[in-house]
Amino acid sequence: MLTVVALLLGAYLAFVPFAKEPGYVFVTSWGTKGNGPGQFHDPTGVAVAGAEVFVADSRNGRIQVFDLDGTFLRSFGEPGDAGGQLGRPMNLTIHDGKLYVAEYFNDRIQVFALGGTPTRTIGSAGSGKGEFNAPGGVAVADNGDLFVADFYNQRVQQLRPDGTFVRQWGTTGEIGTGAGRFNYPTDAAFGANGTLYVADGYNDRIQAFKANQGFVRKWGGPLAMNIFGPFSGWFATVTGLAIGPEGNIFVADFYNDRIQKFAPDGTFLMAFGESGDGTGQFGHPIAVAVADDGTVFVADFLNNRVQKWRPSQAD
Repeated sequence: MLTVVALLLGAYLAFVPFAKEPGYVFVTSWGTKGNGPGQFHDPTGVAVAGAEVFVADSRNGRIQVFDLDGTFLRSFGEPGDAGGQLGRPMNLTIHDGKLYVAEYFNDRIQVFALGGTPTRTIGSAGSGKGEFNAPGGVAVADNGDLFVADFYNQRVQQLRPDGTFVRQWGTTGEIGTGAGRFNYPTDAAFGANGTLYVADGYNDRIQAFKANQGFVRKWGGPLAMNIFGPFSGWFATVTGLAIGPEGNIFVADFYNDRIQKFAPDGTFLMAFGESGDGTGQFGHPIAVAVADDGTVFVADFLNNRVQKWRPSQAD
């Protein structure tokens, strides 16, 4: 019996890391279910630019913009598939003064000026090069190249700014658990060192790539092999990620109702949040963004609100 207990304890210590940093403190939240200004119907994406927070209000087919304390500023977009209209906007990315919106229903990436003016669209429906099947998120490199999490096509595509295909990781239409394969990828983001991090949604892990090297590393649960769970460093569907000002990775851990934070090499640092609809609780956090001062904003999906958190050491 003691041998069994020792083995179980050893396995736990091997695969469940301890927190290495202090936690985060809830600051405020805003939003209720509805279609008025400041209300949401399934918020699915969030991004921060300077003193403004952009939220993908998916079922309302629009982007809403707030100040850092949640005061409504403006909105743009409406349901539809024409230019400037939105079909279930998902994870958001801001790069070089432009907002990149992954449109799940319209199978495209649409680009807006931060004021709301549409500027261009990339991609169309399909499984060919430069085509998408329900994109969930996009990362933008310094040179403007797009790296798109192509959800149902089980791949990440690299495209030039004009949509020209460059390469892909993953096998089109095929789920896989090995390195460089995907099980419904949902989001992507660039770290400060040029590493591309991909939320490999239903494989319950993060994968990291280098443009000229390919696969670098993966993490999430034992051996990052599609084993989900509630433990530290494990996931139960990864739906969004963001890079903090120090290069750390913040991950929306959807069914575990929390945000987890990792070092660039995948080392678990800490987590915050729990299930519920009360103060500081989450109903399936689906997306996360981090401001320059380390403040974290979370799209709280089922609770139809956005939450704001700050590092506890700021007390």
